[in-house]
Amino acid sequence: MHPVPQLVAVIFVLLLTALSVNLLARRSGLPYTVLLVLVGIGISFLSDNVPSLANMESALSISPDLILFVFLPTLIFESSYNLDTALLRRNSVQILALAIPGLLLSTGLIGVIIWQALDIGLVASLLLGAILSATDPVAVIALFRQVGAPGRLSTLIEGESLFNDATALVVSKILLSILAVGAISGPQLAGGVVDFFVLFAGGLAFGVALGYICGLFIGWLDSNPVFEISLTIAAAYLAFLIAEEVLHISGVMATLGAGLLLGSWGRLRISASVQDSLGHFWDVLSFVSNALLFLLLGMQVDLLELARSWDLILWVVLAMLVSRAIVIFALLPLFDRLPGVKPVGFGYRFIMFWGGLRGAIALAIVLSLTDYPFKDLFVALVTGAVLFTLLVQGLTIKPVLSLLGLDKASLADRLALFERDLEAHQLAIERLPALQKGGMFSSRIAHRLSLRSRQAISKAKRKIKRFRQRELGHDEELNLFFLRALAEEKSHYQQMFDAGHISEGSMRRLLLVLDHQIDTLKYGNGFEDINGHRHYEFIEHWLFRLIGDRTPLQPMVERLRISHINRYYEVVWGHFQGSRHVLNSLEQLAQLESTPRDIVDQVLERFRHWNNLASDKLHRLNQDFPELARLLQERLGKRIVLLAEIDTTREQARLGTLAKGAAEQIEVSLQRQLKGLRGLPIPQLDDDPAKLLRRVPLFSRLSQPELEKIASHCEALTLEKHDQLIQQGSRSDRLYIVSRGIIRLHSTCNASEQHLSTLIAGDSFGESALMGELRAPDTSMVAQTPARLYTLSREHLNQLMAANPEMASRLRRSDARQRQIHGIEAASTATAPGDRDRG
Repeated sequence: MHPVPQLVAVIFVLLLTALSVNLLARRSGLPYTVLLVLVGIGISFLSDNVPSLANMESALSISPDLILFVFLPTLIFESSYNLDTALLRRNSVQILALAIPGLLLSTGLIGVIIWQALDIGLVASLLLGAILSATDPVAVIALFRQVGAPGRLSTLIEGESLFNDATALVVSKILLSILAVGAISGPQLAGGVVDFFVLFAGGLAFGVALGYICGLFIGWLDSNPVFEISLTIAAAYLAFLIAEEVLHISGVMATLGAGLLLGSWGRLRISASVQDSLGHFWDVLSFVSNALLFLLLGMQVDLLELARSWDLILWVVLAMLVSRAIVIFALLPLFDRLPGVKPVGFGYRFIMFWGGLRGAIALAIVLSLTDYPFKDLFVALVTGAVLFTLLVQGLTIKPVLSLLGLDKASLADRLALFERDLEAHQLAIERLPALQKGGMFSSRIAHRLSLRSRQAISKAKRKIKRFRQRELGHDEELNLFFLRALAEEKSHYQQMFDAGHISEGSMRRLLLVLDHQIDTLKYGNGFEDINGHRHYEFIEHWLFRLIGDRTPLQPMVERLRISHINRYYEVVWGHFQGSRHVLNSLEQLAQLESTPRDIVDQVLERFRHWNNLASDKLHRLNQDFPELARLLQERLGKRIVLLAEIDTTREQARLGTLAKGAAEQIEVSLQRQLKGLRGLPIPQLDDDPAKLLRRVPLFSRLSQPELEKIASHCEALTLEKHDQLIQQGSRSDRLYIVSRGIIRLHSTCNASEQHLSTLIAGDSFGESALMGELRAPDTSMVAQTPARLYTLSREHLNQLMAANPEMASRLRRSDARQRQIHGIEAASTATAPGDRDRG
């Protein structure tokens, strides 16, 4: 046959073999990856006697490039995309400790043991130690997903495996350069340290940047599954190829960075209709890559060579196990003592020790060695060590998990299984009458099925009751029910986002609050530690203060502030809708789960509190910024109409009353319109500075034309909540008039803060500074809510007064009158500082 047809035939024969092995693994309960390796060994063993199998083995032999550039990008990207970033962040200290100092320590320990036991030089032994110290993400991830390891344990092992290959590759490169020179020098070690940080951090940074660019492009597309899925493929492989071949940094770290970013930040930008297809696509791609890779690993094994080197392999395995034990049981506990780090228990540590499998990465490194005298020996030793971890450790990891009690589902998962039976049979009882109404369905069969379902419901309720009595205390019950409520709220936010009712930025803020609450319940001290529905302030306060309000960039700063007001309004509205949805569905959820009444009341009380807070904020914003309320309602109505048109178009296409091509074109147009309505644009805020000036005593005696002239020199200023307008002790030469919102004046003295007064719409501050008083104010001004103000500078007022002497005279007389009035009030009533400036 032609080489290309032969290659295609071999690939698909191996794929069919892998599918058969997968079916066998499901029925036998044995690890799928281990069975693949065994089948690969069988193919390699039979290839000497069966010519067709010999052709198969020669047509597709394993090579480092095949592992690194074909299989690894797929497997790394799929794993990092689906990795729980919250768990990764919480365990980052332990993961990085194992990936960097842990791997370096393991390299040294394996190297010293092999140097002492075998006739191999120290540097060469260290090179072998570096090759064998990297736990393989491919083997570990595939195995742990199959055996169902606990979430935190899986994250610790997967995270270490994904991060530590960069360390192994860099250390191997340094040791190879030392072997080439023949001696260890200081400059070589220093250069190696620099290379490590460049490769490791540079690869991660490049991957994150590429993932961000890919996410931006995905967000601009109109729900096109072909383009969105293709972009993720390009991100995975381009990240690896460009990093390795062009930038000469870690390709695995680059692919890891791209996958982590797209799986966290970028997931919201992927269309809801595409996310399921994208997940299925990468599942299939990962399955194919895993299947072929482990079959090829097995076919690579030379049993005769392993038999000749069995004594050396035993020393290598012993060194590998000893070094792994020291890293896990001696080094890791040191990092567990750091503040804020949750310790890893003995059971988890033992599984991390026994589950540190080696695989494709080690083989790829050793096969890439060129013109090296120990290459053949190293290939045999590494192959034997990899085979030991896969067959011995891989086959026993599941029983060890069971022995340590780590294969049991969590309380929430176990309760969910009982509730699944309850909900399923309740739904069946509801649907059975519809079969009878349709006719031609035996009422006797329907009655019998209904009776069975009722018996199953009673049985499920008894199981749930016993489970709660034996396994759940009051705090656990409260946490579980609260988690259900938060999950319901999160689901509602996702529906609102998918329908286009909230923007991407608002959705991220809502999810940040929710994820913080969920993490506190799961990993914190329970219910009382959860913060209320306060929204997170991601406003660049420092940037606004740095730029200031009197620079050429002031218009840009003003637009940014108005945009943040819009987003704040949308977040508050989202909080209101989400908490109201939970309040409406919580009673039904409580009845379904038979949750104790006192627990339901506690959660209801918390959500009512959050809903009231959001309602109060929304009411205040509607008063201060009616444009936002009107715009939100208009956009909501338009989106509802467009969504109805989309549903109608899809239904007509399904029934065949509308041609499929025409329906697709119509839906694309409707989706584009819907996307244009997502979020809130910056509206024009309508207020009249001349009317506000009339309320300031300093300007009360001026004519309307004079007020309008002054108003034309006023500058609009929009503040986000908690923005600081004036800092105590700083000089100001401006008048501030509040148009909307609330401004608080306070003073700090002897480390204690004193509230002075509150400014609302129509109030003013700074008449004295405007008219020339140089004393620095003894108050600070901070926005308590989103606020809109107008400011007038002394420079502009002086120009107007110079051009109109008569107006200047009236302003000076008015200023003197106000000083006299407030001076008398201060002497007789001792008013608080700042009252004179309220006007």
